[in-house]
Amino acid sequence: MTVAVLGCGYVGLALCETLDDTTVYGVRRSAEGAAAIEDAGATPIQADVTDAESLEAIPDVDTIVFAVSAGGRSGEAARRAYVEGLQTVIESFADREQSPERLIYTSSTSVYGDHGGDWVTEETPIEPTTEKTEILATAERIARETAEAHGIDGTVVRFAGLYGPGRYRLERYQSGPVTAGILNMLHRDDAAGILRWLLETDPDVDTVLAVDDEPVEKWTLARWLAAECDTATPPLQTKADRLAQGDLSVPAKRRLTTAKRCSNDWLRTAGYEFVHPTFRSGYRRAIEEQ
Repeated sequence: MTVAVLGCGYVGLALCETLDDTTVYGVRRSAEGAAAIEDAGATPIQADVTDAESLEAIPDVDTIVFAVSAGGRSGEAARRAYVEGLQTVIESFADREQSPERLIYTSSTSVYGDHGGDWVTEETPIEPTTEKTEILATAERIARETAEAHGIDGTVVRFAGLYGPGRYRLERYQSGPVTAGILNMLHRDDAAGILRWLLETDPDVDTVLAVDDEPVEKWTLARWLAAECDTATPPLQTKADRLAQGDLSVPAKRRLTTAKRCSNDWLRTAGYEFVHPTFRSGYRRAIEEQ
């Protein structure tokens, strides 16, 4: 199997490291990071997903993993990377004599919108409510429908909130104040692990919800971390208290009031075994390194 990982960032590099028995090309927009890609066991290639000519530098592969970041917070940056970039990649590779058989596109559980704290699955209709999530929803359709129209089998992987080395953010839950809410999380090791598992098993599915076993209340996480780290429980505040402060932007208010619990039942039933089934395992290294 040959794989091109487009976007060798937080998850892409971790994926390259797990594919030690596979021919892997790690692709980034700039030459910066080439050494990290090599250290991860992949061949570094500089190419821009929005530039078809630059994509010619990538050899023919069996599978493309599209894990590109937007490179900016604006809607324009997101649309350029996720919509224009993905469309360009599919069309460019499909035109080759040996086109890829598969495409895996990494999306986000944010496309579900607000479900009042109820459970969501792969079958739950998405309800994008922001410019960013509308763009992600459009990219998901491209990953499935445009890829299929070009003879490529597309799979969308919706990642929950990623954490792990460099992204534990312990201080956020130790200092506070911690506002009430539900966290759907996934450790970086499992983000890479799920992608590798999909590459190896090739299940007949077009959408996968990638989240650990236990959506957790933020207050529960804060109290648990305080107990494990032998520190004081930080100040805890309700959503109403936070909204009453009156300093949140419209997008921040929307994030605060959005609530859902993401289910990994399909992934578990299909046979994926988690490295870190819950935050209790996932945060252990960060706690021990304090």
